[in-house]
Amino acid sequence: MKHKQFGKVTAVPMAERAMTNWDMFATWIGANANNGTWYIGGVIAAAGMLTASTTLIITGVLSYILLALASYMGYKTGLPAMVLTRASFGLRGSFIPSIINLVQFIGWAAANTFIAAISISVIFKDLFGWAVYGSKGGNFGLILGIVIMSILHLISISLGEKSVRMIERVGIILVFIFVIWETVVVLKTVSLQDIMQWHAPAKVAMTSGAAVDVLAAFNLAWVTAAADFSRFTPKKQAATTLSFLGANIGLFWFTFVGLMATIATAITLNAFDPNNSDPSTIASKLGLGSLALVVIIITSTTANAVNLMAAGSALTNMFHKLRLTPALWLVTIGATIVSFIPLVVASFLDSFIVFLDAIGMFLGPEIAVFLVDFFLVRKGAYVFDEFTKIDGAYWYNKGVNWVAIIAWVLGVSLYFGLKKISFIADTIGATFVSMALTAAIYYVAAQFIMNSKRGTQV
Repeated sequence: MKHKQFGKVTAVPMAERAMTNWDMFATWIGANANNGTWYIGGVIAAAGMLTASTTLIITGVLSYILLALASYMGYKTGLPAMVLTRASFGLRGSFIPSIINLVQFIGWAAANTFIAAISISVIFKDLFGWAVYGSKGGNFGLILGIVIMSILHLISISLGEKSVRMIERVGIILVFIFVIWETVVVLKTVSLQDIMQWHAPAKVAMTSGAAVDVLAAFNLAWVTAAADFSRFTPKKQAATTLSFLGANIGLFWFTFVGLMATIATAITLNAFDPNNSDPSTIASKLGLGSLALVVIIITSTTANAVNLMAAGSALTNMFHKLRLTPALWLVTIGATIVSFIPLVVASFLDSFIVFLDAIGMFLGPEIAVFLVDFFLVRKGAYVFDEFTKIDGAYWYNKGVNWVAIIAWVLGVSLYFGLKKISFIADTIGATFVSMALTAAIYYVAAQFIMNSKRGTQV
């Protein structure tokens, strides 16, 4: 009997995969070696150097072990990330993780665009004497900067995955040069001992738990995009080990630079304002000049190539007839519109923190469900033909796996509840605890359902 089809899915065969070890390594370094990561370093500076560094290392390792696992899924199947969630959430149920991915990666692209636009506004000040963002009349330069960045993003994503590889290969060299330069300038300005001993004022100080949740939200975003790139590599090591190493190197180095630069600036000016943690403001106050700002703009383009590719992939999972390139144009335009939100709603920092909290709440449980489904419930045995088959193995109940949906909803609720428990919220954070509990709930429920079906068949 011929089954009706739910859209069309194309896996990348091994023979057509062209991403090398270096390409995967550079992609994930470039994904994290950018102004958004620098800004995260500035945000967690409020926890102090020692606490921020410790939480950074722990959350980075934990998060990118999960990224390596998700990356293996793409390597093994050749399928994009959101298509893979059809097996766990159901063909229609996968719209939930797709919507989450679409929103979060448009949000990340917008955040990176906004930060890069600040750099452009500073360059305009140096070139034309225009008011810089944050001062009277400074919004004009910022708005023009957002438009310029959006045009650059449209150009960069027009060639799809090949464009990402090209951008990463060029951008990674500039990134390495820039972070070395920035590190030297920071340590010449303020000693490492002074940086280690500095503490934020009590009214803006951040707990270790809050730092964990901020960093986890930032890191876990990439987990849901891993398969979108690993499906283009024929090498297991590239998909897993080099993705893990690249993501952590980019994260540690750039976050540490942002962290030290923000603290160094606070010590130098004898004042700490987390609203001034963006790299453009820090670079200007440390006297790095326009060349540093140009590199910040380039790194934004490298990071957003990954963001927009992931958002476009999510959109094509929801609208089967939509091709990837038009989807990338649509999400880029969407990111441009979202980039203007901090100008009319709140400060960029306030908008950014709200955005991170929402990501941690919705994203962590989703990741727990689809990783447990692949590695523990299905033991890596996904069947390609079932990803489009109505009434097939992944159709569940009218296209929705309610076990996965309920586990996800409970995970979101647990996150919200754990944030209200001071001991957890202030020490280890709610993100990884809610993920562990969601994983356990889904595994137990899925095993119970599968065992019940076996008993019925017997």
